Amino acid sequence: MDADLRQAQQKARQAGLELTKGECGLVLTDGTMELSCDFTALLPRLRQDRLAHELLVRAARIKGVTQAVVIDATAGLGEDSLLLAAAGCKVLLFESDAVIAALLRDGLQRAANLPQLAPVIARMQLFEEDSIGALPGWVNKADVVYLDPMFPGRTKSAAVKKKFQLLHHLEQPCTDEVALLYAALAANPRKVVIKRPIKAPTLAASRPSYSLSGKAVRFDVIVPPHTLSQ
Repeated sequence: MDADLRQAQQKARQAGLELTKGECGLVLTDGTMELSCDFTALLPRLRQDRLAHELLVRAARIKGVTQAVVIDATAGLGEDSLLLAAAGCKVLLFESDAVIAALLRDGLQRAANLPQLAPVIARMQLFEEDSIGALPGWVNKADVVYLDPMFPGRTKSAAVKKKFQLLHHLEQPCTDEVALLYAALAANPRKVVIKRPIKAPTLAASRPSYSLSGKAVRFDVIVPPHTLSQ
């Protein structure tokens, strides 16, 4: 067992959870619910005919760029990063929570061994660090910075409820929205894409250049240069 996994297990226990190694990979549990990183569940959404209609893929697209470099600054369990990588992007995933990063790392390693996912996973790279501190060091190295601060309103399905009930033991929704957005802009990407609940206010009272909206979520897109609204 490596040191990172031991650290993650210790942090999980401090939150009243257990992080265990099972036959199908790492599992986070509170004794009742279980959560793991399983990218195979997203395979139906990775078909090219469906990817073209994904709002996130459309929001992150850069005209004239065949393989955009995207920094997912709030990676979580990497579902959105997988969609972007399947669409051809190179995705750098930042996750600071040791437990979530352990689940994500395990999911990436298992998916890399599956023929249908290996080419996609090859375009994904995990950084287990805080993106707010790291992003200023990535100036002009990414086309897109993607932000998906956790928000408790996204609880429509039982699976999502389970995910957020467990993850909220570990980290709360982003409270320093201004710092997160400033860090994203400090990397000087061509655009910042922010995922929000459909009726939620903009992140850090920012004024997006434009938005793409679905039934439950919207993607606010900021095209620098940009000044935060006061």
